[in-house]
Amino acid sequence: MNVNSTALLLVDLQNDFIHPNGAYARGGMTHRDIAALPARLKPLADAVRARGGLVVATLFTLVPGRDGEPIISPHLRKVRSFLRKGDFMPGTWGHQLVDELAPADIIVEKIAFSAFYMSRLEWVLRKSGIEQLVVGGIVTNGGIASTVRDAHVRDIVCTVLDDGCAAFSSETHEVAIEGLRSIATISTIAAMMAEMRT
Repeated sequence: MNVNSTALLLVDLQNDFIHPNGAYARGGMTHRDIAALPARLKPLADAVRARGGLVVATLFTLVPGRDGEPIISPHLRKVRSFLRKGDFMPGTWGHQLVDELAPADIIVEKIAFSAFYMSRLEWVLRKSGIEQLVVGGIVTNGGIASTVRDAHVRDIVCTVLDDGCAAFSSETHEVAIEGLRSIATISTIAAMMAEMRT
């Protein structure tokens, strides 16, 4: 693996999603596999940094609108009615990458499932000479799947970390991983660590 042209892409590993004091925990939306991700991914993030590679974090963002109320897409409001003013707001603790994985070399705000949609992610990757992404984060069937599919149509090679991604059920995660096999390499954190050592 050419580390200079590869980035570890961490999708939505933010306090409001993962921390016990975050917005999703407040709304009762937690899962052990999601909570375990920062500790699982930290050794790989450290190894990428040590070899001069880039760690890129995408952060789901609720942009404040009128009176500071978050602009929330109707489909999201329907399934996550607990979201409120201040959640996932830029500059807040909840919006930040979890401490275990911070700091990222590059931060990109995202407003939809795909980290490429209306963001500067592609521009940053191209300007940084990145041709391949190693992808981990949440949720496998949402932000991960959409981002990887968008990378595929942009001719950006992706490796998805089976044990570096999670969803709100193991079954949902497994189905999403199977659906990505035709457009991405599916690997593990240990395998990527071993590849970096060669």
